Order: sequence, then structure tokens, then C-alpha cells
Amino acid sequence: MPPVSSGYGSTPFGNSAPTTTPTSSAPPPAALKLTGNAATGSQTRTKQLFDRITSEIAKVYVGQDELVLGALVALFSSGHVLIESVPGLGKTLLVRALGRVLGCHFGRIQFTADLMPSDVTGAPILDMKTQEFRFRPGPVFTQLLLADEINRAPAKTHASLLEIMQEYRVTVDGKSHVIERPFLVLATQNPIESEGTYNLPEAQLDRFMFKLVASYPREHEEAQILKLHSQQKSLEKQLEQEVATVTNPKEILEIIAQNAQVRVDDRLVDYINKIVRLTRQWPKFHMGASPRAGLALMQSARTLAAFSGRDYAVPDDVFQIALPALRHRVVLTAEAEVEGYKVDDLLTELIRSVEVPRL
Repeated sequence: MPPVSSGYGSTPFGNSAPTTTPTSSAPPPAALKLTGNAATGSQTRTKQLFDRITSEIAKVYVGQDELVLGALVALFSSGHVLIESVPGLGKTLLVRALGRVLGCHFGRIQFTADLMPSDVTGAPILDMKTQEFRFRPGPVFTQLLLADEINRAPAKTHASLLEIMQEYRVTVDGKSHVIERPFLVLATQNPIESEGTYNLPEAQLDRFMFKLVASYPREHEEAQILKLHSQQKSLEKQLEQEVATVTNPKEILEIIAQNAQVRVDDRLVDYINKIVRLTRQWPKFHMGASPRAGLALMQSARTLAAFSGRDYAVPDDVFQIALPALRHRVVLTAEAEVEGYKVDDLLTELIRSVEVPRL
């Protein structure tokens, strides 16, 4: 069948990229929502687990659907997440709640300018009893790691995370130490403070499956937050008393293996490939997305389909995760930055220019 329009005012895909203007008011691709925007399938094991997880998290964490769903999709797709948000939006609470619900270990590292790589990975120490060096694991040896304000640390500390995020291991003195799976890094950076920060290198940005942007809660959500967390209760006790553990690392790994079997039609593969390749031709982008972006779109579309109870992916799965998967992988030209273009606006125009296959 011939491809059809995406419904967002798409134009046919051609050899030359259309020009855009900063004043474009085009609607963005569908946002990540816990209820899902795609067709819902049957009550599969994965969907039932997803529903239980989100239900338990909602007992202590209000709103921020994109943040919650993005973290879960990344976890069940063996990816990692970069979060850009102002302080005080409950990112630590989210990771602790995830650890409780998923039955996984939780860890947190506050990145500072004097943080050394060994402070993250661990280092050999001298055992006074045996007079031998033994490896002392660092805080990265956990399953859910919150890397808070990662852009405050220097490049050498950023580099210490590269092997861990990709290979799930730490190498010290020529010996590899395996990180327990599942393993998810949730790194945060503050968008409004630039003093004393270091830009993350493109090589590390590309390691993150998603870049999520957390905004302030809605009025009714903020009122609910005030009711839930204004009584000076111990967070640890609150999680133990109100939030149940609904799964375990073994089951999570089984679900991840099952999600890899979700079908992706060749026409949908071609659609994803066109979007990624078009970022390298777009006139306002100095650098486009790497093949890793296409892999992220494929893996996360499979996971979203499984969360919806389907054993096949549809274009709407790609729509939901397109901006989070691409926004940190493209670089604006100097002219585009001066003219006030926004990455999300340009990516929206790009996605609209690619015809959607009818499956």
C-alpha cells in the first residue's frame, strides 16, 4: 500500500529538506503519556506488569508522565536517560520509588567539580590485615543510579561512565568487574545554571537513549503533591508502608528478552531509517543523529508496543518517543542558534516531512 500522511500536516518525503521558520506553530509529535497514545492490545504479562508498576509509583509520585514512562521504557529497553529539569521536581523520589517497586538496588551520586573517576567506579585499597590490595566497589555498583547534576563534573569523570553505560562493567587495573543487571542510569542536568558546569561531550550524550525535559507540575498536580508530602513523614517509611514491590530483577530481564521479539514491519523500519538519515541533511543541523538513534527508536518502539499489550509496533509508538530519542543527538548550526531556532521545533518539522507507512 502507498504511504499515508502522519496526520500532523506532513509533506511528502523528498530528496531535499524543506526550509522552516522560527515562527512555526506546528504541533509536536504525540507526547509520552502513561495511558498510551497507540492502540491497546490484550492483557499480556508485560502490560499487566507495566500497569502494576505505574499504579504503585502513582501512590507517591504525582504527574510527570513523560519522565515516568521514559524511565520505564529505557529500563526495559536496556537504555539510559538524561533528564533536564530545574531542581525540586522529585527526581530522587522517582528513582527511590522505582527501586522499591521494581525490587532493585538504588544509588545516588552528587556530581561536583572535584569528583574523581575513582569516586564513581571504586578503586583498589590496601587491606591492612592481608597486606594486599583489594577492589572496593564505588557507588556505580547498583541497579538504578541517579547521577545528579552530571554536568558539574569534569570530562574525565564523565568518561568514567562511558564503559559502564555501554558494557555494564568497570575495568580497574586490567580487571573487569561486572555491573548487576538490570542497570539504568538517570542523569540530571540543570538548564538554567551554566556557571561551574561542563558540557557533556557528544560521545556521552549519544549513550543516553532519551533526553527527557521535566517541567513544572500542573496546578491540580501540585496541590496533590502538597497534600502527599507536607506532613514530614519519613520517605523511607512512606515507601515501605504505601508502595508494594511488584517484580524483581529476574522477571525484568525476562521481560526485556521477550520485548526483543516484538515485530517491527519492514515499512516501519524504513520509516525510522528515513527520519534518522534526514537529520543529517536538514539545513539547520550542523550534525545529525548517529545509527544509535535508529536503534534507540527501534528498541523503544518495541517496548512501548509491549507496554500496550501488542506483539507488533505501530507508527504511533515511534511518534511518542521520536523527540526524546533525537533531541540530544542533533546539533544546531551557528546561524540557527543566532536566529532563535529550537531543536524540538525543527525535529517536529522534520518528522512531519516523512510520510507514515500504512501497516
